[in-house]
Amino acid sequence: MDHRVNAPVLDVSPLGFPWMTDDPFLFCVHHDDAYPVGNDRFGPAASLTGREIGQDFAGKDGWRMYHGRAVPGFPQHPHRGFETVTIVRRGLVDHSDSLGATARYGEGDVQWLTAGRGILHSEMFPLTDPAAPNPLELFQIWLNLTAADKLAEPHFAMFWSKDLGTHTACDPAGRATRVRVIAGRVGDVTAPAPPPSSWASRPGSDVAIWTIKMDPEARFPLPRAAAGTRRTLYFFRGDAITIGGRRVASHAAVRVRADADVTLENGAIESELLVLQGKPIGEPVVQYGPFVMTTEMQIRQAIADYQRTQFGGWPWPSDEPVHARDAGHFAKYGDGRVSKPTS
Repeated sequence: MDHRVNAPVLDVSPLGFPWMTDDPFLFCVHHDDAYPVGNDRFGPAASLTGREIGQDFAGKDGWRMYHGRAVPGFPQHPHRGFETVTIVRRGLVDHSDSLGATARYGEGDVQWLTAGRGILHSEMFPLTDPAAPNPLELFQIWLNLTAADKLAEPHFAMFWSKDLGTHTACDPAGRATRVRVIAGRVGDVTAPAPPPSSWASRPGSDVAIWTIKMDPEARFPLPRAAAGTRRTLYFFRGDAITIGGRRVASHAAVRVRADADVTLENGAIESELLVLQGKPIGEPVVQYGPFVMTTEMQIRQAIADYQRTQFGGWPWPSDEPVHARDAGHFAKYGDGRVSKPTS
């Protein structure tokens, strides 16, 4: 008898760029850049010689300009038909969009953006410290929308770091595992409500987004999910970990049975993982760059609509706007409301 049939680990694969994902997720990327001190334009106080400016993904000297020219990041670009969830662990992001919304967030904050029928936005990484390095680390996750919600009204939401809960569990030896809950629930910690058109807001979707940090040699039983849920663990920092009895080296994507008992047993140094899970939407996915629809005809319509309307146009004087050095963390919505982290 093949005892692997009911094994909790379904598949192990190396992490690439971007990371592989399963329905209902479309994409996940881990940006981890060791930016130097900043200049007076909030860009790197370093030579840009040898970089393909406008398309710099090479990682020279441990950092990238991405599509930015003066400031690292992603100048204004369109999206339709899905959501972006941006989890900033270190550093800052300056956001602006065609709804008239703008924000600065980071250091544990999360932005959840429903592109729906169409939005333009920019995501710039201002290097605000002129005297010390400006490290940046973030995850950006693309979550699909159902066919019924592809053309929903765009929606911009901020989850401030202080409003996100962490479930802490200690094993019998007192070694801690800390689970930060961005979507879903762990123990008595529930994430803020997702946007109204999100698949994550549908009853029974079982969507969860967690980051897990484990002490050396800590043990943690993953809570079971519903049958039919897909769950992937991204082991991105550490040396080795045992997942459901299978030893895994760092920088691996591990698909597990979500409704099985799966225990994490950490190795000799602190480890970190990202968990993405959810019931699959189970609809066709047709993608053309930043547009994700269910048919080729809808993709052609998305391109035509973007060319005709620019999804409302770009209300900012620059394609890569940034805020003042002392702006602090804030979000200003298209209707004029302003949100700031609670003290």
